[in-house]
Amino acid sequence: MSVSRVEEIISHSNVHFGTSGARGLVADMTNEVCYTYAAAFIQNLAGNVSQFVLGHDLRPSSPSIAAACAAAIEDSGCKVIYAGALPTPALAFYAAQLRLPALVVTGSHIPFDRNGIKFYRVEGEISKADEVAMLSAMIDLPGKITPAILPEVDERAGQAYIQRYLDFFGSDALEGVRVAVYEHSSVARDLLRSILEGLGATVISLGRTDIFVPIDTEAVRSEDVAQARKWAGENSFDAIVSTDGDADRPLIGDERGQWLRGDVVGILCAQYLCADVVVTPVSSNTAVEKCGSFKSVVRTRIGSPYVIAGMESALTQNAIVVGYEANGGFLLGSDVIRQSRYMAALPTRDAILPMLALLCLASERQCKLSELTKDFPARYTASDRLQNFAAKKSQEILARMLEEPLLLNSTLAPQSGRVLSVDQTDGLRVTFESGDIVHLRPSGNAPELRCYSESDSPELAQMLCNACLGRVRIQAQTG
Repeated sequence: MSVSRVEEIISHSNVHFGTSGARGLVADMTNEVCYTYAAAFIQNLAGNVSQFVLGHDLRPSSPSIAAACAAAIEDSGCKVIYAGALPTPALAFYAAQLRLPALVVTGSHIPFDRNGIKFYRVEGEISKADEVAMLSAMIDLPGKITPAILPEVDERAGQAYIQRYLDFFGSDALEGVRVAVYEHSSVARDLLRSILEGLGATVISLGRTDIFVPIDTEAVRSEDVAQARKWAGENSFDAIVSTDGDADRPLIGDERGQWLRGDVVGILCAQYLCADVVVTPVSSNTAVEKCGSFKSVVRTRIGSPYVIAGMESALTQNAIVVGYEANGGFLLGSDVIRQSRYMAALPTRDAILPMLALLCLASERQCKLSELTKDFPARYTASDRLQNFAAKKSQEILARMLEEPLLLNSTLAPQSGRVLSVDQTDGLRVTFESGDIVHLRPSGNAPELRCYSESDSPELAQMLCNACLGRVRIQAQTG
């Protein structure tokens, strides 16, 4: 063993902390890099424990990365509780039940040539301050790193997660409801069927594949939009649901195969749970304030660590505190009792809770899923991204717009009137005289520039987003 500084080992690896966890190209996630990240967490943040929960998604590279993390766990003298391929929130929930830390190997929604590692202390998901502590830490590193042989899968982790929702919603909650599941390569595809059928729903399986599909619930691919509508025409269902790769972000569609925006899903789920305080990033739809359903709305930077920090600050006795992101991932900051049924807090992104909440909300209101938002204020959002767009280039463009007000207006929304406000909480978010909002932000997970827009109609919101990204693309090409 040799004592090494974490920053020195990973400084040239191109594997860095993003909005949630460490991410990078699979080719860069060598045994040494993965072992280093795991050891930094184990030796400096995990506390005095003898076991760690370890699991992963269905990416081809995930088991081998998990094996490198398992080697770090075993070299620390601890035992690996290997939960296998399970949703990230299921692994986090099981670790919380056991009062143990967890490591989850997943790249979430990013392409399969990339991957990542998420870290959970006994108290929950690590914070941005924890990330800084890991990077500055000194660790014991062996001269040669040999990936561990992963143990037998502990089936109790998946069973505990299934039971969590069966207990809260009840075995007849979805009686008579037909739900299509777009399975693709989601790690939740089998577990989701078990939950839905356990609640009384009839499940229709669609689109299963063993080839990894990078579903991004914030920027849904055009082929997935078209496919959902096609399936709606071919099948009779009340809803269609799916998730990103590690099932911490939901994709929820109505009976027409129309995908709902994640920030609309978050509002509806918060309403179902009778939340008092909602914590959400600046990129989410302003309908959360305008709908008048909540006592308080707290805005944060983008990324679950910031939402979690906001929830922790908002926690008070007798207040139900929840959080969600524009990607639809829902975080439960408080224990909840609804109709005498109890559900423990789970302050990490979850895809399953919002799915079930919306299905049950439609059942209780005796309406179609498409009708749940009929009383919402007329605010609509859209989002997309420029892929393979270097973070440095993104920052240069944003900085230039801040320096030149005319360029800011002409790039973001030249037809939306004068600029009313500029919010730099996370990227560059501008509100215009017309009420339109355009928000540019470099991704924290991949070389992408993301655009979020909001307007009074879905068509105008999409037009704002597409037009802005088109102008930015031209700027980047012309220099």
